[in-house]
Amino acid sequence: MNEALPDVPEVRVVGLPQLTSGFDLVERLDLPMHLKVHGPLEPMGGEQLAKLAENINLKGRGGAGFPFHKKLRSVAEAAIKRGVRPVVVVNGSEDEPACRKDTVMINRAPHLILDGALLCAEALGARTLVVGVTRESTQRSMEAALAERGLSNSRRSALRAFVQRNPVRMVTGAAASLIRSIDGGPAIPPGRKVSASQNGVGGAPTLLSNAETFAQLAIAARIGPERYGNTGLYDEPGTVMLTVSGAVARPMVIEVPTGVPLRYVLQLAGAPPVPQGVLTGGYHGKWIDAATVNEAVVSRNSLDAVGGALGAGAILPITQETCPLGESLRVAQWLAEESAGQCGPCYLGLPAAARGLEDILNGGGPAALEALKQVAKNVKRRGACSHPDGSAMFLESTIKAFTDDLAAHVLGNGCGRPVEGVLPLFEGGRAPSGIPGGAESEENGPSRQKIYVDWTLCRGHGLCADILPEVFQLGADGFPTVAQAKVPRYAEAKALRAVRRCPALALRIEEDTRAGAPSRNNLPVLSQGRGRRALGR
Repeated sequence: MNEALPDVPEVRVVGLPQLTSGFDLVERLDLPMHLKVHGPLEPMGGEQLAKLAENINLKGRGGAGFPFHKKLRSVAEAAIKRGVRPVVVVNGSEDEPACRKDTVMINRAPHLILDGALLCAEALGARTLVVGVTRESTQRSMEAALAERGLSNSRRSALRAFVQRNPVRMVTGAAASLIRSIDGGPAIPPGRKVSASQNGVGGAPTLLSNAETFAQLAIAARIGPERYGNTGLYDEPGTVMLTVSGAVARPMVIEVPTGVPLRYVLQLAGAPPVPQGVLTGGYHGKWIDAATVNEAVVSRNSLDAVGGALGAGAILPITQETCPLGESLRVAQWLAEESAGQCGPCYLGLPAAARGLEDILNGGGPAALEALKQVAKNVKRRGACSHPDGSAMFLESTIKAFTDDLAAHVLGNGCGRPVEGVLPLFEGGRAPSGIPGGAESEENGPSRQKIYVDWTLCRGHGLCADILPEVFQLGADGFPTVAQAKVPRYAEAKALRAVRRCPALALRIEEDTRAGAPSRNNLPVLSQGRGRRALGR
């Protein structure tokens, strides 16, 4: 069983270090050592900074890969148009069990990240800088770095700067979750998608990007685009920070120039010579097989071309001795548990997808496979954040990458291999709980209420899906895709409204009387027949 990665694993570098310069000298570069290693940094104008980011083709290193220069210009234009001061946010939330590159950077080189963020803040005229973290170690290191620079959250400061600490959960790393928490709300995505560049912290245009992205900008600002472009590929210059774990002898964070063969990176970490597969991009990423590994180089375009993903920079090989579907099931179950519990496609769809994969492993046959494919398709592009999309991509990639094993489980008696648990998860397979709005939150967890569809009455009006999308989605035939479902606590009032407004009186709510279900008394428990007629008046 693979143990959870430490906050700061071993750090290696291929070629000349850039982001990891000075790591061979000290464990953490404080401000004097940072300046000794990297030298001073001159301020730059907004357009000059945008052109620099464009010339080096800098894209976000948190997973989405959005061009940084476009984000920078969008924030500047929105701030000028509205006549407000923008906000700069560094996203150092790294809540995936297989990712540590940003955690390493914040713990060991926090000032390089701050260099890039402060460059942007000065160029944009921002008066607020926030660094979002989720770990105690990153909070301590970044708060110390702000103090070393004399930055604070004082109202009298020319630039107010502070650290926002959120719980370790997958959804807290979403940009919208971080912004919502900075504004005093729970660290979960809001119910609607908004552009941070237009309407972010406090409603102001907000430049929000990943910690490594700001550090890369600081390197480029010091050495210039030409020298920066001398490292790595022509169309993706510079270096990339990767976290390599899974079936490796030496889990590590490694800085490599783009263009380095992926197989070489795996060899450095002590991966099997011929891995059964490699998960690229983390748990919202994609699998590639052993033959494809030999074709891939470390770059966004190369990995995309071979069916992989750079994503959040996590690389995880597995051995030939483990069941790849079983390994993927462990991850799928963890992803389902990481739901914020507020969107039906995520709250209901991801557990259904995990159960579908489990059904395949348990001999469910072709029907189980088709059901899994349908569930994965249904959850995409329907959530308040990218969590259901990334999880569905992971599941679809699993089905595509391991066709032989899939056939053995679907058509036969299984592959016969055990599940070794080589993909790292948090202790017990779960992340620490307690996030407001998370799976175990008082407001967003399951209640003792279940809502049922009476198929003898349902006529496919679809009103239930409009009122209660957290529970009901409509199938291709226009009817609800579930016959019964638990009601999230926050949606109890909407569930009652759906029952009352159903034109066919086809819905009812009953109490879940199973042991251990939490008691709630604010939602009427309705009996069949008479209760429906009473609500239908």
